[in-house]
Amino acid sequence: MTARARIKDVATLAGVSTATVSRALSSPDSVGPATRERVMEAVKATGYRINAAARDLRQRRARSILMLAPNLSNTFFSQIIAAVQDVASEAGLTVQISDSRIGRERLVSLGYDGRADGIVLLDGNLAPDVVNGWHLPLIQLSEWNDAYNAPRLGIDNRAAAHLAAGHLAALGHRTVLHVSGPEDNVLAVTRRAGFLEKAGDLGLETGVFEADFTLEAGAEAARRWAALDARPTGVFCASDECALGFISECVHMGFDVPGDVSVMGFDDIDFADRFLPALTTIHQPRKRMGAAAAERLIEMMQGAQGKGRHSISAAPTHIDATLVERDSTGPVPG
Repeated sequence: MTARARIKDVATLAGVSTATVSRALSSPDSVGPATRERVMEAVKATGYRINAAARDLRQRRARSILMLAPNLSNTFFSQIIAAVQDVASEAGLTVQISDSRIGRERLVSLGYDGRADGIVLLDGNLAPDVVNGWHLPLIQLSEWNDAYNAPRLGIDNRAAAHLAAGHLAALGHRTVLHVSGPEDNVLAVTRRAGFLEKAGDLGLETGVFEADFTLEAGAEAARRWAALDARPTGVFCASDECALGFISECVHMGFDVPGDVSVMGFDDIDFADRFLPALTTIHQPRKRMGAAAAERLIEMMQGAQGKGRHSISAAPTHIDATLVERDSTGPVPG
């Protein structure tokens, strides 16, 4: 078997140093045209193949994207992760996925351990000094934090919550309830503000139950709703899982959805249309969000080699959300 050609063989045939061969292959413009031509002819003649792994090691490139998300068991992330992986694979990159709640010390090390060339961050609740200290190309997806010195991408949550209030009002509901997400979560805060703002503009009577994004939080909210003397006829939950928990508990207690109460969610997770009744919700185009984030991050990674993370504007980018009307909402009872 013929021995595999080495860079030294190329250098000898071209009559140049191995350093010149390396420059000609990695940075063609750094050598003269005649030298570059001799090197390329020698590469062809020897059959030399670039060792991509060794090249990346020398250039301190991991050829990898790191995704950081809180609570990876949340079904919301599945389509986003799949879309990022598809785009990364086309670009010859791998994707690593990690829970963002791994502790400050481990988070700090992410910017220095060489495990990734860029980060897709789906958590707006990390310490700004940690995130801004990574010095890697970074894009915020879905959640955001204005203190992070990085661009963000996602839907306009305030405008999306306006759609929810408008839908319930159009069905004739005059008393509505919002089951909110965690009070320290930027998505929950923005959705709550948007819903109450639009409901107020439409003259609706509103109430709020503090909760979180989980099934159990939705079930607890349903029990609280059932105990009210005057029950709101329309309910907007800050997430689909919360809404499904609310509906399930209502059915267990003998209430009809939407006969007794209309219930809406937010996200349009994979089984929202298979639940009984099928869930009216705000659709987030998660595949498109994931793909757009990966494409933009790769642009940043390509443009930021040696230039830091600021090669692309930090202006926010919004992707449109839409209202999906299904069976869990209907006209006001009576």
